[in-house]
Amino acid sequence: MIGLLLVDDHAIVRAGLRALLASAPDIAVVGEAATAEAAIAFCATTAVDLVMMDLSFGSGRSGVAATAELRALPQPPNVLVVTNYDTDADILGAIEAGACGYILKDTPPTELLAAVRSAAAGESALSPAVASKLLTRVRRADTTLSAREIEVLRLVADGRSNREIAKELFLGETTVKSHLVHIYAKLGVRSRTSAVARAREQGAI
Repeated sequence: MIGLLLVDDHAIVRAGLRALLASAPDIAVVGEAATAEAAIAFCATTAVDLVMMDLSFGSGRSGVAATAELRALPQPPNVLVVTNYDTDADILGAIEAGACGYILKDTPPTELLAAVRSAAAGESALSPAVASKLLTRVRRADTTLSAREIEVLRLVADGRSNREIAKELFLGETTVKSHLVHIYAKLGVRSRTSAVARAREQGAI
């Protein structure tokens, strides 16, 4: 029996997932959480095989941050991200944080149940669209932005200066400038504005 924790800040989404999972005799929903913090607290005291994790919780801790903390617990649950977000940065961030799988909320029920079983066993479970993005990224590794470069570029898009970006990411200004040089080279641009525009065209941010 797979003990599962549902983590989403929308009660209606949790209810829908719970109803779907109730049809599977080998899956038991052992709890629900509306915030990343609540999910971490629950798993710190209760045995959970798999956490179904959303990525965004308003002003609270992100699903990526929560995934990393959950995987650092003494008895870490596996994590399956279930979200609407499919940018390179979101996918890479979740996988790098330790998520076993990443599926989108429009995934058909049979595929979602299969993903739950795979992720609970520690195997990879990816939506076709997500798998395609990762495969494309591998094929274009020399021109694809790294997770850190995407982080930097997102802050550039928010209008942050190099100094502000360095402070936010705990980097030196020189390192930020180095990241920008690589970003410009990979995107074939010469300015911050062009880099942001090109990255948005490519769906990287």
